[in-house]
Amino acid sequence: MAFDLMVFAIVVIVLLIVIYYYNSIVILSNRLDNAWSQIDVQLKKRADLVPNLVETVKGYVKHERGVLTEVTKARSAIMNAKGVPAKVKADDMLTGALKSLFAVAENYPQLRASENFKMLQEELSGIENKVAYARQFYNDSVLTYNNMVTTVPGVLFANAFGKKEKPFIEASAGERKVVKVKF
Repeated sequence: MAFDLMVFAIVVIVLLIVIYYYNSIVILSNRLDNAWSQIDVQLKKRADLVPNLVETVKGYVKHERGVLTEVTKARSAIMNAKGVPAKVKADDMLTGALKSLFAVAENYPQLRASENFKMLQEELSGIENKVAYARQFYNDSVLTYNNMVTTVPGVLFANAFGKKEKPFIEASAGERKVVKVKF
């Protein structure tokens, strides 16, 4: 009788541990999906602003069609990208194209003075800050998840449930370059 009770208690404890780890891994995975979704929302908002920005710039910058074409291509790439790696690559492309666009705008004082351009530039800047924060939150969520699925005993349960490590979002090579300031 005592032996049966002890076996039953051990089975219940093991079952509770399995349930705990399963639920923890699922919750962390859902948090990770939510964190990526927040990034995706901000990227979509930014991509939605780009046509307005391009139209504003078109009126002032007639002979800079190459830059405008690159911005349009980059926006299209981000809207059509599927999955985290493709979205990150497309986001890097759009970031580079927007940097080129703002560099061109520096040569047009009347454009820089335009209220529409200023408003769009400020709105894009705000979204860039939100994207940066969302990326940080995503990477924090990846860290928590990866810690759960790569440390003992979580790794045993993760393997049993078919869960693997997730990649962090990292800065592209272009973003790592040192910015040169010239006077």
